[in-house]
Amino acid sequence: MRKLTSLVALLLLTVLGAQAHEGMWLLHMLKKINEAEMQNLGLNLSAEDIYNINKASLKDAIVMLNGGMCTAEVISSEGLVLTNHHCAYGSIQALSTVENDYLTNGFWAMSKDQELPIDGFEVSFLVRIEDVTSRVLEGIDHSTPTADRESKVRERMQAIQKEVDDEGKGYSGNVKSFYYGNEYYLFVYNTYRDVRLVGNPPEAIGKYGGDTDNWMWPRHTGDFSLIRIYADKDNNPADYSAENVPYAPKHHLPVSIAGVEDGDFTMIMGYPGSTDRYLSSFGVQQATDIHNPCFVEVRDLKL
Repeated sequence: MRKLTSLVALLLLTVLGAQAHEGMWLLHMLKKINEAEMQNLGLNLSAEDIYNINKASLKDAIVMLNGGMCTAEVISSEGLVLTNHHCAYGSIQALSTVENDYLTNGFWAMSKDQELPIDGFEVSFLVRIEDVTSRVLEGIDHSTPTADRESKVRERMQAIQKEVDDEGKGYSGNVKSFYYGNEYYLFVYNTYRDVRLVGNPPEAIGKYGGDTDNWMWPRHTGDFSLIRIYADKDNNPADYSAENVPYAPKHHLPVSIAGVEDGDFTMIMGYPGSTDRYLSSFGVQQATDIHNPCFVEVRDLKL
């Protein structure tokens, strides 16, 4: 599945009254689009509690790994992060040796000085989202030749992203297209580079059932791992150093062991794959009659 790696979206699912409501929304649109509906369904947060650029909010506890590979959650005041086992799988493998096979046997740091630095691993925090549609599409309409449109859009996206680099705050910008090129949004991130492995279960638990079970429910896999973000003495991103300290997040998710009840409001926030929710009937027909049969035929031949 093609990923919209710069998308921070919300998937809402509720079982109140034996009904299910679902959708995917950009965080900065929640107040305008469906804050009231979500609260009526049981949400005890406001839209500002979820996304706020001026004070700590839920967005400051939901992070993107390695440019969009995975989503993770900050769960402590000392930068502890919870993510999937498969999201750290390659890093666990790279840290493993014949003498210390962390992939097969698992790993748990009993103290911070036992945590293992992960080379090349990054954790990004969303700083803000901006609608840049008018800037990207200025002077472009349905009569603009496709090649000209693509060239202008690409150049403008790159220019907007460079503006973020030029701010001098160490942030990075990423402009993404939505709704088949009708809207464009700038996502600004602050990325931390000193990340260390805290713990992971053995592969027999963390990858139980393989990729097959990854698409089944209920799952019986201990698909989790723990990492920690480190920062310089001023809490800013820095390359690995023994002098770095655990990152102090603006917000972290408290962990509850109270469990859930039927009818409780639930939601998922993160960096999901793309959606074809707005695909036209012609697009659906093309997928079912042309694309999918070709994919099935090719995969059958490979098998």
